[in-house]
Amino acid sequence: MKTISRYFILIFAAACLQQCSYSQNKSKLNIEKMDSTKKNNPVYSNTDTSKIALSDEEWKKILPGDVYNVARQKGTERPWTSKYESFFDVGTYYCAVCGNALFKSDTKFESGCGWPSFYEPISKSSIIYAPDNSYGMSRTEVMCGRCKSHLGHVFEDGPPPTGLRYCINGVVLDFAKAKEAEKKYNEKGGEKPKN
Repeated sequence: MKTISRYFILIFAAACLQQCSYSQNKSKLNIEKMDSTKKNNPVYSNTDTSKIALSDEEWKKILPGDVYNVARQKGTERPWTSKYESFFDVGTYYCAVCGNALFKSDTKFESGCGWPSFYEPISKSSIIYAPDNSYGMSRTEVMCGRCKSHLGHVFEDGPPPTGLRYCINGVVLDFAKAKEAEKKYNEKGGEKPKN
């Protein structure tokens, strides 16, 4: 009986540790490079905070396929594939769909779940929350506060001071380097990094 209990506890613990990865959307995606200049996206702005309401067809016309799948169809990118997973430059993370500021880089941490993780949004209005009971799990979905695009989920297993882990799909993130940090780097004789 003890052996069965140990196996059950082991299986339960493994399932809890993998909670992020079970939300993986198994559909094949047409992976396209994201154009972070947003030339084809008329609503993209890092300064406009007005709410956006476009039809699915309008979003489909202006978003790359991989961004559309995650942001508008609530898909999930494969774990450990985001360019932001092991990225720790100083700056601000924005919604790749509309340009809304989401997270400061100093709230990012290595969670080991395979997706970029943060412990606090940039402001209370930058993120909205909704219950998500898909895939037989009870989770809290996080969406962009400006365009209501799916970003990921929030879990209560993060570090202090909030104890939260915002597990975010990297494909729906844009990043802007902090101007102050870049200025200091250049003053020390460094060259501006080429993108």
